[in-house]
Amino acid sequence: MESPECPVFLQSFLALGKSYDTSTPVSRNATIYCSTEILSLDWECKSDRLLLIGTSDGCIKAWNVDAKRVVCDLNTTEAFPSVLDIKCSPVEPIFVSAAASGGAGSNYIDNLGFASLTVWNMKTWKAMTVLPLGEDPPAITSLCFNHNGKILAASAVDGMIHMFVEDMSAGLQITGWPAHDSSISSILFGPDETSIFSLGSDGKASQILWSRDSSRFCYPLNDSKYCRHEMALDANGRRLLVTSSSFRAPIYQVHGHLSGWRTLPHGAPITAVDWHPTLPIFLTGSADNSVRVTSLS
Repeated sequence: MESPECPVFLQSFLALGKSYDTSTPVSRNATIYCSTEILSLDWECKSDRLLLIGTSDGCIKAWNVDAKRVVCDLNTTEAFPSVLDIKCSPVEPIFVSAAASGGAGSNYIDNLGFASLTVWNMKTWKAMTVLPLGEDPPAITSLCFNHNGKILAASAVDGMIHMFVEDMSAGLQITGWPAHDSSISSILFGPDETSIFSLGSDGKASQILWSRDSSRFCYPLNDSKYCRHEMALDANGRRLLVTSSSFRAPIYQVHGHLSGWRTLPHGAPITAVDWHPTLPIFLTGSADNSVRVTSLS
């Protein structure tokens, strides 16, 4: 079922993106052209009018969907040209970028190189601080703020999860732990700040119950035969949707440990997934160049 309230942004490795909103006139839709590959996207949380776009040449663009133009162009340092992920704080006018020193080559993960995590001010559009990761840190692949923006989680190619807390400008890392034997492709907080979901490049997904004393319980989610790299959690934290090399994506019932649900089929592997922020509606994007909007109600 197609939803009338679901704005969509499509990311392409062909250096362009398409913005759609089925609740507004077609004239507000836009195609954004970049000079190089788009690696990461995130919406500014409060207004949903600014879209941040990270590219493979160290550029971070802020696109205003009302003005339909780029309102700010930022650049990472030359040493870290690949902007692998961007996340906006849900509370403060800041965002964090994860950039890597590499990114080219046939074995993508092995060629990402070292990491740089930068906190940016969205009022001045200037870098505030670089978060500490140690000497020659492995590339950071995924970022996530918790519900109130007080905690930032960052996952890395070496399977580590790093946790930063409270004032991001202070650059305080409070803890970190090895979560996977492989590179971590995606990381998400649950509805509260005590639950973290992580997805390894080997297809293994887990939930970690985390607290300030770093005690945690981890259980693997079933069905790891498909190669998966991205996941999305619904607004209630009950359903986990995961990309797949199959033509259908698995949906996990988190608290019941069930994994028997599947999305409607595409004609090629599922490469991108997302949930509506409030409704039981999800998106699946496929390598067959299609996007499906599905309602569970």
